[in-house]
Amino acid sequence: MIHLAIVENDEDERFFMKEAFGASSSFQIVGEFGNGDHLLEWLENMPQQQPQLIVTDLNMPGKNGYDIIAEMHERRPQIRVIATSTSSISATRERCLRLGAREFLIKPDVFTEYEGFVSQVLDMVGPELAES
Repeated sequence: MIHLAIVENDEDERFFMKEAFGASSSFQIVGEFGNGDHLLEWLENMPQQQPQLIVTDLNMPGKNGYDIIAEMHERRPQIRVIATSTSSISATRERCLRLGAREFLIKPDVFTEYEGFVSQVLDMVGPELAES
C-alpha cells in the first residue's frame, strides 16, 4: 500500500481526489492539505506518518506545488512528488521535472474521471514504491 499525501487548494477537487484514491486498494491517504505550508508543517510535526508519494497541485496560495517539489527534492528525496495542473503547457511539465518531480499529470476535466487519473499514478509509481 502506497502512503499518499494530497495537496490541493480547491476543496471540491481535493474531495474528488480523496474519494478516487481512497477507493483504490493501492493507496492509503495519510494527509490532505490546502497548500504547501500546511504540508510542510505536518511533515515536520508528524515524522511517523511520512508519505511515500505526494500528489500536488501547482497553483496555490502560500507555498505552491513548485515549492513542494523543490523542498522534497532537496530535503526529502525519498518522497516522490507528482505534480498536477489543468495546464498542458510543455514548459510547465519541464519545469516540474527539472525541479525534481517524479512526473507531471494534467488533471481530469471532469471530476468523475479521477478513477483513470488514479490508475495513471499507480502505473507511474506503483512498481517502484512497492519495492520500498
